[in-house]
Amino acid sequence: MATIVVAHGAWSSAWAWKKMRPLLRAAGHDVFTPSYTGLGERAHLSSPDIGLDNHIADILAVFDYEDLRDVVLIGHSYGGMVATGVADRAQGRVAQLIYLDAFAPRDGQSLFDLVGPETEARMRKGAEETGEGWKVPANPMPPDTAPEDVAWATPKRRPQPVKTFETKIRLSSRSMPPRSYIYCTRIAPQDFFGQFAARAKSESWGYVEMDASHNPHITVPEELRDVLQGMIDGKA
Repeated sequence: MATIVVAHGAWSSAWAWKKMRPLLRAAGHDVFTPSYTGLGERAHLSSPDIGLDNHIADILAVFDYEDLRDVVLIGHSYGGMVATGVADRAQGRVAQLIYLDAFAPRDGQSLFDLVGPETEARMRKGAEETGEGWKVPANPMPPDTAPEDVAWATPKRRPQPVKTFETKIRLSSRSMPPRSYIYCTRIAPQDFFGQFAARAKSESWGYVEMDASHNPHITVPEELRDVLQGMIDGKA
């Protein structure tokens, strides 16, 4: 049995892990999928002032109020930014850090630094045109997402405060918990995550490739459960 905490992706929230929670709990794990301030059921709290540090604090608060130890921390996509900050600040409480097709920043990097200037400009333009200058509209879901899942998820995906993508992460610890990387190989036109897959292999992290697009927790939940279980068991 593991205690699992999920740091979800951008524009998303706890709802996106609806398929995964029963699968992981049936395997005996305790699962927490908190929502960040300004997203999901907390969308009414959104504001231009919300940045990456607020979302890191959201997850750290769950650690504190639930008194969590020996946590398997999963960061998906943007959630890799959040999970990295949590692992840095929750020293001794994270047993394992798993990046699920996620950003794995180094000290001083923002998500905008990692996606490059063209993508940053496109996202900022979207915020200017439709989001009052600070609300970044959601990216489209992967093309292999089932139509019923697109219909379920699309209304729940909320604009993301641009400051969350601008904030440069500050890491103070010289050590991190054991890390693993899940790289989804059904790659979008722009492959933002290959750079982190390469880093994972070069730094001898645990590493698994999945024949899946960017949201395996939605498109192939059973397969993702099996991959996660293998990482928890130390088989990757």
